[in-house]
Amino acid sequence: MDAMKKKLLFPVVVFAATVVMMVLQKPLFLIRYADSAAQSGFGDWCRTVWHGLSLDMTVAGYVTALPLLAELATLWVRLPERIWRIALTVYFVAVSLFAAAVFAVDLGLYAHWGFRLDATILIYLADPKEAAASVDLATGTIYSLLFLLYAGAMIVLYHRIVRLFDAEPQPLLPAFIGSLAMVMLAGFDFLAIRGGTGTSVANVSKVYFSPTMFLNHAATNPVFSFLASLGDRKDYADRYPFYDEQTLAERFDALRGNRADGGPAERVLAVERPNVVVVILESFARTIMDTEVDGEPVMPNMQRLKGEGIWFENFFANSFRTDRGEVAILSGFPAQTRMSIMKLPAKNRSLPSLARSLGREGYATSFAYGGDLNFTNQASYMYATGWQELIWQKDMRFDAPTGKWGYDDSVVCDWFAERVIALAEREEPFLAGLLTLSSHEPFEVPYAKFDNPILNAMAFSDECVGRMIDRWKASPAWDDLLVVLVADHGYPYPRTLAYNEPLRHRIPMIWTGGAVASARTVDAYASQIDLCATLLAQLGVAHDDYDFSKDIFDPATPKFAYYAFNDGFGVVAADGQAIWDATAGEALGDASPELLDTGRTILQQTYADIARR
Repeated sequence: MDAMKKKLLFPVVVFAATVVMMVLQKPLFLIRYADSAAQSGFGDWCRTVWHGLSLDMTVAGYVTALPLLAELATLWVRLPERIWRIALTVYFVAVSLFAAAVFAVDLGLYAHWGFRLDATILIYLADPKEAAASVDLATGTIYSLLFLLYAGAMIVLYHRIVRLFDAEPQPLLPAFIGSLAMVMLAGFDFLAIRGGTGTSVANVSKVYFSPTMFLNHAATNPVFSFLASLGDRKDYADRYPFYDEQTLAERFDALRGNRADGGPAERVLAVERPNVVVVILESFARTIMDTEVDGEPVMPNMQRLKGEGIWFENFFANSFRTDRGEVAILSGFPAQTRMSIMKLPAKNRSLPSLARSLGREGYATSFAYGGDLNFTNQASYMYATGWQELIWQKDMRFDAPTGKWGYDDSVVCDWFAERVIALAEREEPFLAGLLTLSSHEPFEVPYAKFDNPILNAMAFSDECVGRMIDRWKASPAWDDLLVVLVADHGYPYPRTLAYNEPLRHRIPMIWTGGAVASARTVDAYASQIDLCATLLAQLGVAHDDYDFSKDIFDPATPKFAYYAFNDGFGVVAADGQAIWDATAGEALGDASPELLDTGRTILQQTYADIARR
């Protein structure tokens, strides 16, 4: 075989062989958990393997990186071939033992944990004797044999592949050409590691495809799951130790949403169990909504709807990121500072959610997005918290171009308008969610109303949403419809807005639809986490499992808005505000002592809650 072809073939074969060994884990997992697998058909098993392929290729990309660099080095560096092959053999043996250990341990623990292996295992491995004591002899023997067989198969396979390795240096011109070819291969390897060319990088959510969580777990590569979670292993409960455990519990009891002394909520709906549509508006900041250009409002439709429905005057986002805003809106759970619970599948799966609560009441639940729901693990979180159907860019077949983030709001809002009407015609209750995307950087939209690209994109999304609402108004679906319009977070407009000040986090929330009893303005201070309890109370659905979510229409609940930024929090109420910065270790500006205590309590309780999940 030609020396250069052999050099190029070596990393390709390493990659392909690694993919095969990773794919092999899927049928073995399905066989081990045959009872659960039997609940799905052969087609779902095939889809499990297919969807899991992306993370299998990511792992293969990481494994291939070093061999590829070694082969590149041989073009220019002369070393005895025996040295190269010994080094590669040691490397492949290490890879094989590690992958086999993760696979065997994961296969055994899944029955007890219910999620794929992550860094949680390291907590128990801190005491090997205690960990070993939890495994009986028969189980230990079976999984030890599985480890040896799997590792042995990988070692034998890689040993054969190492024979392809060619250590012979090349003359200048062939070496230069070969280097270019290797760099091209490295580019493809990087794409495999990254997870493709889309906006979302490789993450567990990429393989989630089904409302049946077992199938999503079966598709997940345990090696990737473990390695990706290493950076997330923190002692969450001790992250912000403001109060001792008893004091924290006492303080939080006075602030929690599901208080024992909660009063009956004021009714604001005319329909007892309406169909519910939640439209999450990308970056719809209150400052932009209130902006006018030469006397013309940037968001005329939001201004119009504000007067037609229930307008929440003092409403705030819980964070500055979509992933954290979505969890706050859909699960009533506060945003975190330098982390996102959406990216922790083992934690977020136990969060309460509107989809799960309404699903128990017979509501069909679906969520739509014109982009990639793998981004920041959204699909994983949504399936895990009860959304029965997710529809996103890969499922949409519009005769329209896509931008950086996906299909623009004009296309998706028109489609979603007809979808909601079709859902209403089934005469079964439903919860339908939509996340818009056009009002996001780089603000490139098929629209030209304002010179400022930010305002122009916001105006475009406003027009699309307004047209969607008007379509519903003209249909029979309107009478039993409650539409919740709420932003996922604010936006720094004007640019002089500091990242931690309240106005940066102030956003619109409007309830409209035929189910709304009458138009009104709500002055109470609240935030995204309060939506769940407020909505469920109006529908007469229990919300006892939402610790942080307060019913805005319950006179007994405290009225304040809480938000988190990179490393701190803010609290806003009718009688003042408080901003605390953890980096500086102090309150900023003229802070209310009572609201500082409120913020410290919510922040510490948030992390204590995460630690328990």
